[in-house]
Amino acid sequence: MSKSEPRIVIRRKRPRHEAPHGGSWKIAYADFMTAMMAFFLVMWLVSLVPQKDLQAIAEYFRMPLMEAITGGPKNDSGSTVIPGGSPSIIPNVNLIPSRGDTHTEGDMRDTQRLEDLKAKLEVLIETDPVLRQFRPQMLLDMTPDGLRVQIIDKHNRPMFATGSAQVQSYMRDILRELGPIFNELPNSISVAGHTDNTQYASGEREYSNWELSSDRANAARKELVAGGMSEPKVKRILGLSSSVSLIKDNPDAAVNRRISIVVLNRQAERRIDEQNESGRTAFDLQDIMEPALSPQLIVPGLPTMPVFP
Repeated sequence: MSKSEPRIVIRRKRPRHEAPHGGSWKIAYADFMTAMMAFFLVMWLVSLVPQKDLQAIAEYFRMPLMEAITGGPKNDSGSTVIPGGSPSIIPNVNLIPSRGDTHTEGDMRDTQRLEDLKAKLEVLIETDPVLRQFRPQMLLDMTPDGLRVQIIDKHNRPMFATGSAQVQSYMRDILRELGPIFNELPNSISVAGHTDNTQYASGEREYSNWELSSDRANAARKELVAGGMSEPKVKRILGLSSSVSLIKDNPDAAVNRRISIVVLNRQAERRIDEQNESGRTAFDLQDIMEPALSPQLIVPGLPTMPVFP
């Protein structure tokens, strides 16, 4: 081959192979999709379970391990942060039940009865021709003390005459419709009166919002009894003035004027009874019945007089 002839160079590229990689991301993605499918399946099943069965399921998951094994009460002296839990499955023979924090089966049944009463009241409010027209003025909710029924005021429909405890006619109809319903449960009730922040001209020195709220709560009690509610069901009457406002940013709002009726649960009734019982220990009735046993005050020239502690 002469130098004048062109030189032909053939370059062949070697085929490159991609670096091998694993398919672990596919497994992770498949696990994620399986978990999501299981989650939505559980949520769908839970939505089909009745309310009382949901409560039973919740109680099952709240059950401490120690109780599940031994079948004992839901009390524990351990310091674990898990409510009702125990750091050990070994039963503790030194368990001391708490008076104010025990949840017996009776308490659970009582809570369920209050839930049923709430559902019944909601249906009654929607179907009863008297109560249906006042639906925007009635609030129902569950509180730690029991079922609370609040009847709120409106600018164009006040419950009481301005500045007095005189019940308006439609407020009387509401209370008398509710009265017989409270007889269906053995629970006692508490009636509280609330006012707005508008003060009387005399301020707090004479007749004030404290007296007004108390008088309105007592007037509501009278209408409940007139409607057929048993008189001994009333546990207490409270006058709270404007100390507990629904709208704190606007203490003069009409909705702050309201009557709150609480159907007390067993725990709330026990707590009130304990508070009342503790007041009896402040003095000994024996000293009043037998003053001769008390110390005597001796003053020269005057008869001897007993001194009561």
